[in-house]
Amino acid sequence: MDTPSELFENNELHEEIKEAMNKSQEEGAAKIMELLDQQKNTPLNIAITGECGSGKSTFVNALRGLSDDDENSAPTGPIETTKKATLYTHPKYPNVKIWDLPGIGTTKFPAAKYLEHVEFQKFDFFIIISDTRFRENDVKLAHEIQRMKKKFYFVRSKIDNDLRMEQKKKGFNEEETVSKIRNNCIEGLQNEGLESPQVFLVSSSEPHKYDFSLLGETLEKQLPAHKRNALLLAMPIINLEIIGKKKEIFQGRIKYYAAQAVICPISTILKDVTREYQAGFGLDCESLQKLADSIGLPLSDLEAVMKYPLADNEKFMAVFTDILSLSARSASVAVGEKLNIFSAIGFVGSTALSCCSTYYNINRLLDMFVDDAQRVFTKVLDHVAAKP
Repeated sequence: MDTPSELFENNELHEEIKEAMNKSQEEGAAKIMELLDQQKNTPLNIAITGECGSGKSTFVNALRGLSDDDENSAPTGPIETTKKATLYTHPKYPNVKIWDLPGIGTTKFPAAKYLEHVEFQKFDFFIIISDTRFRENDVKLAHEIQRMKKKFYFVRSKIDNDLRMEQKKKGFNEEETVSKIRNNCIEGLQNEGLESPQVFLVSSSEPHKYDFSLLGETLEKQLPAHKRNALLLAMPIINLEIIGKKKEIFQGRIKYYAAQAVICPISTILKDVTREYQAGFGLDCESLQKLADSIGLPLSDLEAVMKYPLADNEKFMAVFTDILSLSARSASVAVGEKLNIFSAIGFVGSTALSCCSTYYNINRLLDMFVDDAQRVFTKVLDHVAAKP
């Protein structure tokens, strides 16, 4: 059970809320929503660079949950299409900005001047991409990024293409081939003077395979907490663990939405969080259709495994109505679990009770979306595994 300190972890923020609450409960609720907005709008700037044809634009699109032919995707092609640092915002999380940088070999600048040219200070970290071996320019850039105390990661792209070529050879072993490619990249970087380089082997067209998940986990561990949440919410669903981590972030925000019950009807609050959960778990109609198209599966097959498909508006609205009808009854459950938490920051009487009830109902709604997200992802994995 959450304690008051766990509900609003930062003592300074806790005092800000209490100060607003001393004026009125409405001002307290407004302050809490302001804090929620700050969380949602935490900026994250990711720089992607690499040689011409290395697959960096496709990687940019994969991070944004897009394919190369989607509207607003980064243009790809056999010639250098990136002439200057180009910004691509995440379609669902505009606070996450992915920058497609020109390959260092396509500019007239040495590594140090190149970083000045692309305004390196605004980026949270760099991803250096190659589809073969990492070259001298990549290593020079890495050294310079390191000197300026920024994080960088090497991504070896198009691993699926390499494996398809190797499959034609007698005695092919995928695990051994992947290990050989990784070791070759690491040895090449070490020979250029980089100590213990990490190399992630990815396929932008199959992000659920190879090292895409490992890359995400590594970024997550090395980012500060507020930036980590921005990254996790924007990440495509590439494994079941991502679903669990997104759930944790959303659960941490329920307290803010529950406090909004002071100034908003619960139906409005539930509609807001429904849109947020749809986007976060890729369960909105557009995302589901793109997912179905990408794996060659009818949309109806994905909807068939969902308990609460959005396309079945009648069924979804029935669940929504059921949650609202339980609001009064759930309040009695909430009293024992959450009342002291909201009382601790100044909500009293029926107002605290309303916040507790809202907390309970939003949590139930979140569980529904998590269950459907897991069902859909498992269906996708089964379908992909069954392909010849």
